[in-house]
Amino acid sequence: MTSQPAPSGAAGGNGRRPAGHRLLWPALVLLALLLGNLAFHHDFLSVRVRDGHLYGSLVDILRFGAPLVLVALGMTLVIATRGIDLSVGSTVAIAGALACGHLSTAARPDSVATTLTAVALALAVALVLGLANGLLVSGLGVQPIVATLILMVAGRGVAQLITDGQIVTVTSAPYKTIGGGYWLLLPFAVLLAAVLVALTAFVIRRSALGMLIESVGGNPTAGRLVGIRAGGLLALVYVFSALCAAVAGLMISSNVSSADGNNAGLWIELDAILAVVVGGTALTGGRFSLGGTVLGALVIQTLSTTVYTLGVPPETTLVFKAFVVVIVCLVQSPVFRAKVIRRRRATTPRPPATAGATPQEQEVRA
Repeated sequence: MTSQPAPSGAAGGNGRRPAGHRLLWPALVLLALLLGNLAFHHDFLSVRVRDGHLYGSLVDILRFGAPLVLVALGMTLVIATRGIDLSVGSTVAIAGALACGHLSTAARPDSVATTLTAVALALAVALVLGLANGLLVSGLGVQPIVATLILMVAGRGVAQLITDGQIVTVTSAPYKTIGGGYWLLLPFAVLLAAVLVALTAFVIRRSALGMLIESVGGNPTAGRLVGIRAGGLLALVYVFSALCAAVAGLMISSNVSSADGNNAGLWIELDAILAVVVGGTALTGGRFSLGGTVLGALVIQTLSTTVYTLGVPPETTLVFKAFVVVIVCLVQSPVFRAKVIRRRRATTPRPPATAGATPQEQEVRA
């Protein structure tokens, strides 16, 4: 077997780019968005303490972006296996509907035990939904986009059946804490998302699990030849994606103290995919970046905040977001940057050759 040369820009001879390089572009885009908002609103970056809690636009971006961070976290591992999970939005709606439905009919909705039961019910159903997706993909060989599209369509209807097509409101202080509460000055949702991201990163990078997932997505044939059981890993990532979506659904429904089976988590799967792509993970599978995904989710949430801050008309919001995301993806693309640099070099006039110089000297000076 002949060894392949390391690609340009790779760290060492293994073809891997440094982690800092993968995080550079999403970090720069996030910084540019924040500075752009600061140019229009001079107090945009100010954070103040009021009533024992931190308030400000930055805190709002973190709080409202926490559900997207979790959904994108699960989506990252799915995409790393060359898959896609379009059902996360429906899972968000189902989880919120189940939890709020249980609390609305409970005798003591303010009880911590009742709240924990509602949360456990939502997570258990999400586990079953994720396992169903995983079995369709790994066991029956259904294409991931088709397998998850089934639940995307049917799941939204299931959520509306649970709520009877109505918006179910709840009054539960413990449940309100999940998405709208504060702890140690910070929103509880931000702390919960940070803990889940840290635990995932620890398990993925401190064990062989991350390498196995990359092997399944990067070269499934080679993985099969060395004895990697792709079926179990595929089922695992879809279960994890569903659990992350369920926690996000609990956050969203808790923040508004209600469950809307029709609109909760609507199109969040597309924002999650955009966050993963903006974070530097390729849709072709293999290498992935959890840190980049977090930055990508914050970029998407900051972009949404920027749209409302600048007063962009609601009917053009999606067009504005799509335009910015296209620019971000082009800037991140090594192929696009190489073509731009090559075109600049082609249009730059070369200095005239010096009279009397040898051909070798002329080439060096050119």
